[in-house]
Amino acid sequence: MTTTLGAVFRPQLAPERLRSVVRAADAAGLEELWLWEDCFREGGISTGAAALAWSERMRVGIGLLPVPLRNVAVTAMEAASLHRMFPGRPILGVGHGVQDWMGQVGARVGSPLTLLREHLLALRALLAGETVTTKGRYVSLDGVALDWPPSGPVEVLAGGMGPRTVRLTGEAADGTILTADTSADGVRQWCGLIREGRVAAGRDPDGHRVVVYLLTATGDGARERLRAELTAEGHDADADLGVAGDAHAVADAVRRLAEAGADTVVLQPTADEPDPEGFVRFAAEEVRPLLP
Repeated sequence: MTTTLGAVFRPQLAPERLRSVVRAADAAGLEELWLWEDCFREGGISTGAAALAWSERMRVGIGLLPVPLRNVAVTAMEAASLHRMFPGRPILGVGHGVQDWMGQVGARVGSPLTLLREHLLALRALLAGETVTTKGRYVSLDGVALDWPPSGPVEVLAGGMGPRTVRLTGEAADGTILTADTSADGVRQWCGLIREGRVAAGRDPDGHRVVVYLLTATGDGARERLRAELTAEGHDADADLGVAGDAHAVADAVRRLAEAGADTVVLQPTADEPDPEGFVRFAAEEVRPLLP
């Protein structure tokens, strides 16, 4: 089975740095570049549109948009515009967002799970060209339809960390995004819950994309940078998460995640990665040839 390989442009980098990273990634043949709408750094749709415009063939993932910040009709309009302007290249992911951040902007809700379910169902229907009327706890639409829906089917992915959310992604999304806190054993566990959700919803249990971020450090000081990032994220410095080393070490880590059920592995540099352009070239030119 072929594994799709991507890399992340982290929003710790200033927005004006995006263009050179996009150009480097596209020229190197990177399959996917992923972006984050990370409070309070950079917007997902704006950076996604710019990355698509500055590249020729690379797919661009937005993983993810926090649904408490967005009316679902706005999300649908923006996603549809990207899909029509750059057919086949945008990848849209949505999720709860970090709850503390949602609280800071007055958008935290009583039931994030209910909101995500309602948002996903309405968003997928709108992007499919349907006229949607619904009155839920958080999402209300009255005869809403896109004038310019995507010209064909599009995937809507959802991020998940806890069991109930991961199961929901199987029920109501077309794919699941798992964070870099996910080990190979964790991928296996979550894939089982995703499958349960799809079966419960009467959906094809195998028709679901699983995207996993992999914290990755390479080059000088790679091991130290990886350990420092794990510690900063609240993990033991020697936790079985992430990978530090050369292309062969990274490819081995990617294969372990793929064997556990990941369809796409996205290399996530440390926040202090010294050479973002070099990192995306490393992913495309050195790691990708070692994978099936």
